[in-house]
Amino acid sequence: MPKRTIELTEAEWTIIKAVWEHEPCAAPAIQEKLHKQTQWAYSTVRTLMDRMVAKGLLTAEKLRNLTLYRSAVTRAQAQRGELLYALKNAFNGALTPMLQCLLDANDLSAKELAELEALIKAKKKKAGRKSTPPGKGGGLN
Repeated sequence: MPKRTIELTEAEWTIIKAVWEHEPCAAPAIQEKLHKQTQWAYSTVRTLMDRMVAKGLLTAEKLRNLTLYRSAVTRAQAQRGELLYALKNAFNGALTPMLQCLLDANDLSAKELAELEALIKAKKKKAGRKSTPPGKGGGLN
């Protein structure tokens, strides 16, 4: 079964980053943390957080008159969703032009390039183990 793709709006990114830093947390604490940056009223933050619960991005636990929120998605899941969204929409699903754009947009150090090369080598090695046995077509599955 494929992993669920997580797509967050800009406002949801703002909220979930604050939740990741302070979870479990209540909406008033998040509103206070974000107020300088966003000028959002408490009701706006609470509405956004409740909508995020409905979307499965946050969980909410009611303790007397306080609702505590926790993230229901990891940073990695959210980042993956954002990247796949960009790949699909900005690059029509073509990975090579996306990687070329990222490489052209950043000055990478020798260490970063070596890390990227190691990731590609590991992926090639893993793909090689999934290949068809010799004499049975010889291509990748």
